[in-house]
Amino acid sequence: MSRATAIDLCYLVAIAAFILALKGLASPRRARLGNIIGAAGMVVAIGATFAQPNLAHLWMIIVAMIIGLVIAVPAARLVKMTAIPQMVAVFNGVGGGAAALVSIAEFISPAYRGAATYKVVEVLFGVLVGSVSFSGSAIAFAKLQELMTGRPITYPGQQALNAVVAACVVGLAGAVIATSSAPILWVLLIAALVLGVIFVLPIGGADVPVLISLLNSFTGLAVAASGFTLDNNLLIVAGTLVGASGILLTRMMSQAMGRSLPNILFSAFGSVVSASGGTEGPEGRSVRSGTPEDIGVLLAYARKVVIIPGYGLAVAQAQHAARELADTLMARGVEVFYAIHPVAGRMPGHMNVLLAEANVPYDELKEMDEANPQLPTTDVALVVGANDTVNPAAKSTPGSPIYGMPIINADQAAHIVFLKRSMRPGFAGIDNELLYDPKTVMLFGDAKDTLQKLVTAVNDA
Repeated sequence: MSRATAIDLCYLVAIAAFILALKGLASPRRARLGNIIGAAGMVVAIGATFAQPNLAHLWMIIVAMIIGLVIAVPAARLVKMTAIPQMVAVFNGVGGGAAALVSIAEFISPAYRGAATYKVVEVLFGVLVGSVSFSGSAIAFAKLQELMTGRPITYPGQQALNAVVAACVVGLAGAVIATSSAPILWVLLIAALVLGVIFVLPIGGADVPVLISLLNSFTGLAVAASGFTLDNNLLIVAGTLVGASGILLTRMMSQAMGRSLPNILFSAFGSVVSASGGTEGPEGRSVRSGTPEDIGVLLAYARKVVIIPGYGLAVAQAQHAARELADTLMARGVEVFYAIHPVAGRMPGHMNVLLAEANVPYDELKEMDEANPQLPTTDVALVVGANDTVNPAAKSTPGSPIYGMPIINADQAAHIVFLKRSMRPGFAGIDNELLYDPKTVMLFGDAKDTLQKLVTAVNDA
């Protein structure tokens, strides 16, 4: 077997591993195995790349890999679950930037002089899409990390400016095709970076996860374009897989929010609202609050309890306390399950991963469509840090920004218990009428501390 054939065979094995990895990641039960398969495929791909004949600048490649290893391993191991979306944004942006730089490096190399028009188009696509992904991901990271406001940033003449920048990008791309000029390509790079920034600025904090998924798809397409530029089948297939899965995930998130993708990208919805930490709602509306001891008795003598987690559970790192409470209730004969909304938290699967970290059995995790039919026969709905995903306004208020979004029907349970730090709205920035329902009791405080108190109260009941 020739070296070229062996390398192609290794690439084929890596491609198959990437496909199997995506299949595994589709299920919480197989996600860990899917990750391992994907990592193994990448090791095979890197090994095959090092086996390429006439590989130049080997020491520079090794140094770059060591630097990346030193940065990535601690970042991945030390990142908090609440910061996973930010990390995804950073890694995604780096991928897009790398794809753009690869395309530029090929274009300015002497061997690229007089390249066919379709080759120049491949480079342009990689530069444009990769640059938009890089700068857009940087702004998305800043919004999620609260380095800048999470509110949609709008200003007079915004649409006109966006149109001008987009027109400049198209004109510069045409000029590069006509002249094969490297200086014009650098100007195009700058214009594409600006386009990425102004594309993301008007998108509010609650919609940024959808945006990250879309930008991830952009990065995959940029990588695929780099694969065409380098004549590398592995990059073409891997980039296409990322691009396709990113688009599918974006579509699924949009459907889970009951909104179209254009509405998410261009309606300036999802601003983060700054509110007081008080226990009264708008216009002085009061809510019914209880004590852990009272709620502990209610839970201890219930027949069926559903735990509905949200971003607040992740912020408080309360997944282990939630598992302990569930185990305590089940030891008393109470049926307990978790209702998981598709967009609970900051990313799809955020709650699944968080609860898996606490070793919650997979069969206790019910997706929204599976959980909702059980809500009418549930005695207590325990809402931990969730808000918009249980807000009845999505069903009853046509003027609401979340109207049409599928929700978990917590209002159908016999009793509703909300664990919240304050009356602050969710990311949609709207009040939740469920908080004022006569069946609802509020427990204010840190979710982890409150859950631990509930465990004690249930044991004492």
